[in-house]
Amino acid sequence: MKRSRSITSKLRRPSKRAALKLRAFYDALFASYGAQQWWPAQTPFEVVIGAYLTQNTSWRGVAQSIDRLRERGLLTAAGLRDVSEEELRSVIRPSGYMVRKAAALKAFVGWLDAGYGGDLARLAAETMPVARGKLLALPGVGPETADAILLYALGQPAMVVDEYLRRVVTRHRLVRDGALYDEIAELARMSFAGDEDASRLQHYNEFHALIVEVGKRHCGTRPRCGGCPLAGFQPRPRNLAAAQGRARATLTGRSTPSA
Repeated sequence: MKRSRSITSKLRRPSKRAALKLRAFYDALFASYGAQQWWPAQTPFEVVIGAYLTQNTSWRGVAQSIDRLRERGLLTAAGLRDVSEEELRSVIRPSGYMVRKAAALKAFVGWLDAGYGGDLARLAAETMPVARGKLLALPGVGPETADAILLYALGQPAMVVDEYLRRVVTRHRLVRDGALYDEIAELARMSFAGDEDASRLQHYNEFHALIVEVGKRHCGTRPRCGGCPLAGFQPRPRNLAAAQGRARATLTGRSTPSA
């Protein structure tokens, strides 16, 4: 019980103001980039494979691996089931970490066969909490991978949190530095809380895709804010805001409390 309370205490509920601002980000990105129509895949099962392969690597390497899998007829449950793990490692080498990813993909297919007869549609029929819990129990599946599979392969309203989104919301001070995955996901969900259920799934889909697009263009390890659709939302530096506050107080003859 003590451990549970400790974990819970670390979670901070995002503010409504931050959620409204993030929704404004979404609207600005959509106006600038348009609909992204994600995921870049031909079938739901290809989405699953891509979600595994994109871990800790760029999409360029993933795309190369996907092409190699397609050439060999391995973008299906049957294809992955029949290929040896050693051959699979070789095929997906461009996406990196091929030993771990090949083992994880084989484990997923074995699990899908055992529990759902190899049918993604049967998995999609599960409630989202059940499906998410089962996915997270698989080797090589963390929250981001599970949520990407839920959203883009199974058509369930899961909010995907990636490094690009973390950079955007922390650099714009919508969440604290070091915010947990669930805090950022909750902030994003709150941004769409006023939407109809029927449209929320599509908004989640586009939101993640647009965040990836602005992240690739402007929000890398070092921010490149010139020309970014979100540049106008950038908060003032904290030291600048404090200096301006002190200057205003001096001009009006009032003092300000020290921070």
